[in-house]
Amino acid sequence: MTVASDGPSRSRRVLVLLIWLASVLAGVAVISRTHFSADLSAFLPASPDPHQRVLIEQLQAGVASRTLLIGIEGGKDAAQRADVSRALGKAMRASGLFDQVQNGDNSDWEESGTFVFDHRYQLSPEVTPDRFTVEGLRNAIEDTLSLLGTPAGNLVKPLLERDPTGETRRIAEGLLPATSPRTDHGVWASRDAPRAMLLAGTKASGGDLDAQAAVIARVQEEFAKATQGLGAGAPKLLMSGAPVYSVTSRDQIKREALHLAIIGGIVMSGLLMLAFASPRALVIALLPVATGVVCGTAAVSLVFGHVHGMTMGFGSTLIGETVDYAIYYLIQARGASVPGTGWQRWRDLNWPTVRLGLLTSVCGFAALVFSGFPGLAQLGVFSIAGLVAAALATRHGLPMLAPDGASGMGMRHLMARTAGAIARTLPKLRGVLLALGIVAAGLVAWQGSDLWRARLSSMSPIKQEMSDLDAKLRDDIGASDASTLVVVQAADQQAVLRATEAASARLDALIEGGELLGFETVTRMLPSIQAQQDRIASVPDAATLRSRLAEATAGGPLPALRLEPFIAEVEKARTLKPITRADLIDGPLGAVVNAMLYERPGGGWAALIALHPGPKFDAVRLAAALSTLPEVQVVDVGNELNSLYAHYLHEAFVQVMLGALAVVVLLGIYLRSGRRLLAVCEPLALAVLLTLGGMAALHVALGILHLVGLLLIVAVGSNYALFFDQLQETGSADEDTLASLMLANLTTVVSFGLIAISDIPALSAIGRVVAPGALLALLLSAAFMHKKKTVAGVPSKIPL
Repeated sequence: MTVASDGPSRSRRVLVLLIWLASVLAGVAVISRTHFSADLSAFLPASPDPHQRVLIEQLQAGVASRTLLIGIEGGKDAAQRADVSRALGKAMRASGLFDQVQNGDNSDWEESGTFVFDHRYQLSPEVTPDRFTVEGLRNAIEDTLSLLGTPAGNLVKPLLERDPTGETRRIAEGLLPATSPRTDHGVWASRDAPRAMLLAGTKASGGDLDAQAAVIARVQEEFAKATQGLGAGAPKLLMSGAPVYSVTSRDQIKREALHLAIIGGIVMSGLLMLAFASPRALVIALLPVATGVVCGTAAVSLVFGHVHGMTMGFGSTLIGETVDYAIYYLIQARGASVPGTGWQRWRDLNWPTVRLGLLTSVCGFAALVFSGFPGLAQLGVFSIAGLVAAALATRHGLPMLAPDGASGMGMRHLMARTAGAIARTLPKLRGVLLALGIVAAGLVAWQGSDLWRARLSSMSPIKQEMSDLDAKLRDDIGASDASTLVVVQAADQQAVLRATEAASARLDALIEGGELLGFETVTRMLPSIQAQQDRIASVPDAATLRSRLAEATAGGPLPALRLEPFIAEVEKARTLKPITRADLIDGPLGAVVNAMLYERPGGGWAALIALHPGPKFDAVRLAAALSTLPEVQVVDVGNELNSLYAHYLHEAFVQVMLGALAVVVLLGIYLRSGRRLLAVCEPLALAVLLTLGGMAALHVALGILHLVGLLLIVAVGSNYALFFDQLQETGSADEDTLASLMLANLTTVVSFGLIAISDIPALSAIGRVVAPGALLALLLSAAFMHKKKTVAGVPSKIPL
């Protein structure tokens, strides 16, 4: 006689459900305070070498990471665009959100012009002892007088008697970029398009995406005010630069992850409804999924302090695996001989297999946790925490809600029969499948390392039109080249400035050789104290200068008597204190100085030299020219990123292989049979190989995330292989187990298939690998079931 059971006791139910709910709510609370990032530094080493450290600092807080390129396009005419540019520039400067806003409107620079004039003998690189010899004075005065008949004469004439040697003009020329935009109606404008231009540097760090998003929103708001009332033909706003890229990437990843979660949830809900024919079962099946995503995200936030956008997007991929646990339970726990005990039967018979599949997945992803790259480590932590949380929710939570699994039958009989037919047919095709595996192995070996040719940029969700716009705006504004960085580092400001001056002397030689059109350096506005003192020391006293001037101007159009103001200015300059950073901090020059001279996060100071490459530019020769200056580093950003990515990929390979080895060892310890171990590992290895072969045949450039996808194939497929091994060992045809495998695989393939068509390359790469790989793992697990010898009447194979 059997005695019906109501399942777990009421007190146990309440306790387990309360703990479950509290855990999820705690995770939600952590996520609500989580900072989400999308900068490339997550894919750079946690312990970088000096070159890598320079690159990371620039990506996180350098000038390029804080620079906005703004275009005002269209409208009525150039005058209207200029008016909007001036209004927008004024509003942006008043907002306090920017270090500098440049648009060709120099009205705010009048005070700085006075400062430069007053300190010209400290700032001008031409102030040397030779400059104040008789010959030097004669040549300098003649050069200045020769400009009087040119368009520059209107600027030179008012200063002639106070600055006959043209030091102010020389400083101004040095401050002009080698390539600059055209000026139209008093503001910068494109040379080949109806577009006014602005260049702005944000005060917020490039890594502070919330602040950058607020800055972008403020620009849009001020532009709307500047164009209010202009009607339908008003100019339109264009923006580009690293802040726009980062914010757009984060928003796109958030939006895409949400859409994928919604669409995937709807599709999987439809499949589960067909399988269970029960709304209650559907809701119960999705609970472990939600638990896994919440706990995975919260775990990453707690461990790393922030969550990268790609990790957040990876949550969509976790749905495809975590729902399997609920499917296994809801189908396999049904049919108990004593009502209310199905959960115990599942716990004793099937949970050990699910647990082992979970442990193999954890072993695989644990390898990523120890990666030297934060982005990869985040994926490992997220996957492990999410899978463990979903499995525990299934093991302890679902029995409280559905002690006997899902009661509705739906299409499970059909799924079981289909799975049975597959399991009977596929073992006959082992030879064909092995032959395909050999072909795939040959194709992979033939392509070799060329198969893994994707680059870091392949993970960026930025569309080509955004890249094209960025290139146009940079060309319009004549922005310095960002592909090669020259960074000077030293313990203090003065050491950095002295080393920057030494580097500048080397770069001047490259300008003469045509390799550089020019460069921008902080020492043109803030020379080292040593350089300033040397220049002032070159200036003669009043009596000496008066005597030399008399000789230098003899017979010329500018008599020495008219230059008494010049002698007074020189004498005053001899008493000036050296210029320091503090003297410039409050004016327009201060913003430029701050952008090019900054305190490093780890201590010390650094200066950035912005390059304008010429037609003969060669980064190798540039590095050679500066190689004897130990404080100066030349970083080729493109090559460095590619090198880092190659290192990243290599480390990921090592970690994945270690994870695979850990999986094999774990399976060997549990199965304690070489025959069973081979039966479980063979289909997983062949599924990975066939997936790689397919990618090679399609000429897909593989990268890091494809590798993560291969790891997911093993994680998902290990459950299939272990369940088929369990069926073989019991020698019985368990329809519920076959139906659960069929449904679990269907939901996984569909969910990853949806991800495969994502607009985000990072997610698409994973989906395109896992969708076919998971299907192959199920089919191959059925095909490579080992034959069990007949013992005491036990059949030699599953009587499906």
